[in-house]
Amino acid sequence: MTKTLSFPKEKIHVLLLEGIHSTAAGRFAKAGYANVERLSTSLQGEALHEAIAKAHVIGVRSRTHLTEEVLSHARRLFAIGCFCIGTNQVNLKAAADLGIPVFNAPHSNTRSVAELVLAETVMLYRGLGDKNTAGHQGTWTKSAKGSHEVRGKTIGIVGYGHIGSQVSILAEAFGMRVLYHDVEPKLPMGNAHQVDSLAELLPEADVLTLHVPADPSTAGMVTGEVLAAMKPGSYLINASRGSVVDIEALAAALDRGQIGGAAVDVFPVEPKNNQEPFESALRGLPNVILTPHIGGSTLEAQQNIGLEVAHKLIEYSDQGATLGAVNFPALSLARPAEKAHRLLHVHHNRPGVLGQLNRVLADAEANILAQHLQTTPELGYVVLDVDRDYPADLAKRLAQVEGTIRSRILF
Repeated sequence: MTKTLSFPKEKIHVLLLEGIHSTAAGRFAKAGYANVERLSTSLQGEALHEAIAKAHVIGVRSRTHLTEEVLSHARRLFAIGCFCIGTNQVNLKAAADLGIPVFNAPHSNTRSVAELVLAETVMLYRGLGDKNTAGHQGTWTKSAKGSHEVRGKTIGIVGYGHIGSQVSILAEAFGMRVLYHDVEPKLPMGNAHQVDSLAELLPEADVLTLHVPADPSTAGMVTGEVLAAMKPGSYLINASRGSVVDIEALAAALDRGQIGGAAVDVFPVEPKNNQEPFESALRGLPNVILTPHIGGSTLEAQQNIGLEVAHKLIEYSDQGATLGAVNFPALSLARPAEKAHRLLHVHHNRPGVLGQLNRVLADAEANILAQHLQTTPELGYVVLDVDRDYPADLAKRLAQVEGTIRSRILF
């Protein structure tokens, strides 16, 4: 598929779904985008097909699924924003095949998740969930039995990225000993210590908290065997991805008292909306905290996510910058010279494409002021700055280069 696009930004239709924070719309407006549509809900089926057919830029959270079939209706779309950490709701390969970069917000809600993990750690050690329920039911359960301070306990962090390292800092401030395991060597925060394997971490951790991505290496990572290797009476917290923990095995470990409690924010199957019932083998178990995937759901996080993703989308729309795209060659670009004209070219990563592009420019006697190229194994992405003395059909000529997926004129 080859497309040549050129239109003023005030005509670019930006569609923001699922109640994306108003900071995103504000950032677009400040950048001169007047055609911004916000919906409080997700879209499905034919409604989504019709909406995406009109949009140049779309923003989603977790409930709108942009599958290959949905993206086939996207006649104008040139950028996708996931206003969250995860991008599982988008078929990244299908988007890349169409020359559409996908941006997300991997860092904006790290503090919110980390605070929830520490709050749940305290709740588990004090049995606050069960005591709260009993109080609401009219039962008075004043007792120190089974209640402990978190100070002096060991927290084991699996995955020491942006969230895991934030948990590390907060846990140490609580007086906890911090151990962590990551597949790569990571610089420790404070007095934290990295261990070589999950097997080494399990018998040491009084609290095991998971902060890993959803990929084949982490799917079903916490099995019955892993739970059996945990320190007896310890606690498990999962605020990462629902695919990481075998929920039935966790329920069995809790039922037999192998571990003392759990806090789970993400599940293998989650309700599509707040009207659907929540079903889980963990329901009704003692000292188990169940939250509806709200680890990053604070107003502060949503504000920051709105700003971060909108900024990335605007940088791509205005300048062609793709830094932070999860499925696309990454280019960080400076603004061009005052008299420059910028063209974008996305192509299949094949030998000779750049040479063909340069021959087209040479034949057109277009003066190249700057040229930027970045590739992935599948895609090549070239940004060209040329002077304004070029043939009117230059963009058309570039789009006819063999292997072209999409070309776009910015200004």
